Amino acid sequence: MKVTRTATLAGVSIAAMLALAACGNNAEEAAPADATAADTSAMAPAPVASGTVVAVAQGNPDFSTLVSAVTAAGLGDTLNGGGPFTVFAPTNAAFEKVPAATRENLMAPAGKAALTKILTYHVVPGRVDAATLTQQIQAGGGSAQLTTVQGGVLTARAGADGSVTLTDAKGGVSRVVQADVAASNGVIHAIDTVVMP
Repeated sequence: MKVTRTATLAGVSIAAMLALAACGNNAEEAAPADATAADTSAMAPAPVASGTVVAVAQGNPDFSTLVSAVTAAGLGDTLNGGGPFTVFAPTNAAFEKVPAATRENLMAPAGKAALTKILTYHVVPGRVDAATLTQQIQAGGGSAQLTTVQGGVLTARAGADGSVTLTDAKGGVSRVVQADVAASNGVIHAIDTVVMP
């Protein structure tokens, strides 16, 4: 699986901040880090960050939409729990692909149930790092079925270029753009499109 990893400083990775985030907890500030490309099959397991997926996510401005969405859905306490969780975390650019009116409706109090359903569709129970996901895809003959916290299924596939894609229940496809961002209660993989149950 071809991924981008981010070095960690002071125990917190900037890229780790792209997890499902927020809910008013004081986040640790992350120091800048240099990104390097690498093949995860040759890497040691990602180090465990000092914060939960929520705490790690709060300081990265590229994931501010995700932070706001998790806050609106009231999922911060859950994602601060013991886990472990694997979070396929949409970037701000991924949220920009969703029509503005839809985003506004989901973020309104009346949209909380639908927003919660969408966000929990991005979370898989357990710690599924890139190497494990690659093994699952190989064992599945080219695809792996991932059952989400929401109860739906995401289908992971490896591309010829080593990238990993997720196909959602509606047939939409998202690409993992950064993998193995460590948190104390899970692992985060950044994706370029919001997946829909």
